[in-house]
Amino acid sequence: MIPSVLDAPAPGWTADADVVVIGSGIAGLVAALRCRPHGRVLLVTKALLDAGSTRWAQGGIASALAPDDSPEEHLADTLTAGVGLCDEAAVRVLVTEGPDAVRGLIDLGAAFDRSGDGEIALTREGGHHRRRIAHAGGDATGAEISRALLAELKDSGVEVIEHALVLDLLKDAAGRAAGITLHVMGEGQPNGVGAVRARAVVLATGGLGQVFSATTNPEVSTGDGVALALRAGAAVADLEFVQFHPTPLWLGEDARGQQPLISEAVRGEGAHLVDHSGERFMVGRHELAELAPRDVVAKGIMNRMRETGEPCMLLDGRHFGAAMWERRFPTILAACRHHGIDPVTEPIPVVPAAHYSSGGVRTDLYGRTSVPGLYACGEVACTGVHGANRLASNSLLEGLVFAARIAIALTDDLAAAEFAGTAAPPDPAASLDTATSPGAAAEAPRGGGLVDPGARNEIQRIMTSHAGVLRGAEGLDTAARELAALPHRGAEPGVEAWEATNLHTVASAIVAAARLREETRGSHWRQDFPERSDAGWRGHLVTRLAGNVLTTAYEPLEGDDQ
Repeated sequence: MIPSVLDAPAPGWTADADVVVIGSGIAGLVAALRCRPHGRVLLVTKALLDAGSTRWAQGGIASALAPDDSPEEHLADTLTAGVGLCDEAAVRVLVTEGPDAVRGLIDLGAAFDRSGDGEIALTREGGHHRRRIAHAGGDATGAEISRALLAELKDSGVEVIEHALVLDLLKDAAGRAAGITLHVMGEGQPNGVGAVRARAVVLATGGLGQVFSATTNPEVSTGDGVALALRAGAAVADLEFVQFHPTPLWLGEDARGQQPLISEAVRGEGAHLVDHSGERFMVGRHELAELAPRDVVAKGIMNRMRETGEPCMLLDGRHFGAAMWERRFPTILAACRHHGIDPVTEPIPVVPAAHYSSGGVRTDLYGRTSVPGLYACGEVACTGVHGANRLASNSLLEGLVFAARIAIALTDDLAAAEFAGTAAPPDPAASLDTATSPGAAAEAPRGGGLVDPGARNEIQRIMTSHAGVLRGAEGLDTAARELAALPHRGAEPGVEAWEATNLHTVASAIVAAARLREETRGSHWRQDFPERSDAGWRGHLVTRLAGNVLTTAYEPLEGDDQ
């Protein structure tokens, strides 16, 4: 059973805003800053402002900035990586608006690394045929972008609530988003469960990597946005396409939680993947060898591990020398040395780990979801850009470009909603217990069994064992059965139970989609269906929550006959 709302105490406090943005990565910060003309903006974030995935982004941000590059070439590489499932219109938006969006970051003060002639230094990553990845601090791009956006936020007038876990969406009587319920943890103010009434809600909650035992995602990435959207009745698409990054640092077979990432840029600068005998096993498997798209490299590593019986493969960058490691990859160098590996003198042990969700809450080209007044951007969204496999360093760019587009959409959407008598400015006197007319705040959601917090490790074990890089019918059936058997009653409302319930909801949705797609495509690898099948599966899997039951349906691409 999947709860349609989270069991939580009635809101003990209320706040009002015109736009509430949930999440403080690049997508959330850009959305909040761009939405200021629409009135009072409240930014809600689960931990500290800079604690999300953006700060961990090492490699950089992709855009066609070089004289020998073009948006068309960037588009072609993105479509290739997406293995037939990208929305070309969305990709075209990304690659054509991307260069100016990156220049806008520079205007805000983001300091990207420069070459000797003062131009932005660009590198290559997997799947790119050009050097188009701008980076900062060597391998601290996300941290620098976050710093620049947070500096802009400081005097912007955007209000912020930190340490707040979003619970559920409020709707008005017309079914339009009217705000959220949330729980502010002890470090934040105000404390406890409350409600924010708003004319528009923007989800920018990031990823869901904590569904798996080992991930590059931070602790806060528990799929909260996708779970909220499902409970709110929104359509979610392509959740089976969970990208496993090929080269996180291997910390042993029992490693759990967030794993140190060895950026794709290390391979972009010339490091080689080798097995324990020193053979470059990606040579001959793909024309780009180590710089093939991520799904190809992850599969190559897993195949070589199976062939050799080794628990990991090796990334060899010893030929860089100490000076280059210290200048270009200081963060990675420090992380490796912290764990007893010196990449200057020895290869780095690596093994794939859950990294990025190419699917998410389905949106149009302006971030609109299937629920009026609810928008999504960044990793939580499925804009159509990534298809079956995200191209390296397109994630920061997607958050940047599509978050700005939400602000454009709100200009028309809010005006239209007000003309129709919905989405009126929040009424501080309106009761949370009634929704008798359009525009009134809806009743705060209540009820729904919670998963016991102790099941979190079990959810991660199930997903890692049966729905990870390698998948098959037997394992996915086992995963579905074991997830359904987890108890949903008796857990007391609280952060750990809410997170466990969100993880269970998202895990169940991933497994449902993975069971249905009987082919191998991009980051979805079915051992029992090892080939790509355009005739039967060139389309999207759309998941919704009806009552307490997840339903997943296949939708062929427009223009296809099947």
